[in-house]
Amino acid sequence: MIDRYTRPEMGHIFSLENKYAIWQEIEVLACEAHAEMGVIGITKEEAAWIREHAAFNKDEVDAIEAVTNHDVIAFLTNMGEYIDRDVPEGQPKPSRWVHFGMTSSDLGDTALCYQLVQATDILIEDCRKLGEICLRRAFEERDTLCVGRTHGIHAEPMTFGMKFGSWAWELKRDYDRLKDARANVAFGAISGAVGTYSSIDPFVEEYVCEHLGLVHDPLSTQVISRDHHAYLAGVLATTAATCERIATEIRNLQKTDTLEAEEPFKKGQKGSSAMPHKRNPITMEKVCGLSRVVKANAQVAFDNVALWHERDISHSSAERVAQADSFIALDHMFQCLIRVVDGLILYPEQMKANLNKTRGLIFSSKVLLALVETGITREEAYAIVQENAMATWREVQQCVAGTTFREKLEADPRCTVSSEELDRIFDPWSFLTRVDVVFDRLQQLSLD
Repeated sequence: MIDRYTRPEMGHIFSLENKYAIWQEIEVLACEAHAEMGVIGITKEEAAWIREHAAFNKDEVDAIEAVTNHDVIAFLTNMGEYIDRDVPEGQPKPSRWVHFGMTSSDLGDTALCYQLVQATDILIEDCRKLGEICLRRAFEERDTLCVGRTHGIHAEPMTFGMKFGSWAWELKRDYDRLKDARANVAFGAISGAVGTYSSIDPFVEEYVCEHLGLVHDPLSTQVISRDHHAYLAGVLATTAATCERIATEIRNLQKTDTLEAEEPFKKGQKGSSAMPHKRNPITMEKVCGLSRVVKANAQVAFDNVALWHERDISHSSAERVAQADSFIALDHMFQCLIRVVDGLILYPEQMKANLNKTRGLIFSSKVLLALVETGITREEAYAIVQENAMATWREVQQCVAGTTFREKLEADPRCTVSSEELDRIFDPWSFLTRVDVVFDRLQQLSLD
């Protein structure tokens, strides 16, 4: 991801500095676990020394890796140098206990899961914040009339608050899924070359995981199975799809021909290098574009599940790119949406104009039911409504003067609905007599 799109908090999680810091903590905890057991020769004093003197330098690790072509060995070499630097001449080097009985995946996979927990915590908070904004705005706009659209075509009246409310419910589901995915990936494994604990006691694994807030993998072969990671990637993709849904709706509502809502346009902002009048929904377009990245990366995670036998590293190179990009992209998408949804500019008068744009056609369903209630068949009622509706639509289509849908009905001798009943039908609020049910349910929504 481009640096300027990356929040420091999320970007840092996937930095080498953070990964090495977690590696250091895992190795120190493993030494402390060995000392706690008292089975091998490491003493608690040596473990304390390791804790106090353990350190690394990223540039030095990089230089060593350029020779070894092995990142874990390069890190352990550099960390060992710092541990042993002040050891008195002639005394055993405490670094000899570092990585004792462990294999590279014990370190790397446990650290990766810890990083994914860190990153998921940020997204959970992002999701909560955006969900609460949508919830607040739903109640702010609960009485703002607008037309609903199905297939992109005017349907029946609704309120704009329902749009915000629908987003809030979907974000609540994403929030719950993210928390579940966090728990599903919060695993660690320190079980040796093929997961048999041949050179390390399971106590070390349990000790390290407990101190990191992880759960020890019950059977890890040499790696933590990538179904954990694939599940998380699938949740990220689903959450990205929610973000895309919100962004797509805002983009559609900002079209000149609709213009019911508009993303904030900052002072000094420019919309087009050629056309100074332009106010483009660029932020929401960016969200839609980044959603494609997160959804595509989920496929990488699914492909990473099937490894050869107990382990290969075909997954490693792919997930180092895909995981970081997905988390950074989704975090950025959330930041964009938090700003835009919170400051979304609404145009209620334009909503009203759009509501009336089809000269009353959106009331056709109520007319149909009212005709049936007068005693005529549904087929007869449908014919009356459709014929008058199509006549009105042709005039709307051609932008010619004409009568409204209601006026055509009143002039049709087949229409058996009274004028008083038509008054009730052609009131947009007649469609919304039960809308309080929706908002009563929304009051029960909680993101915690």
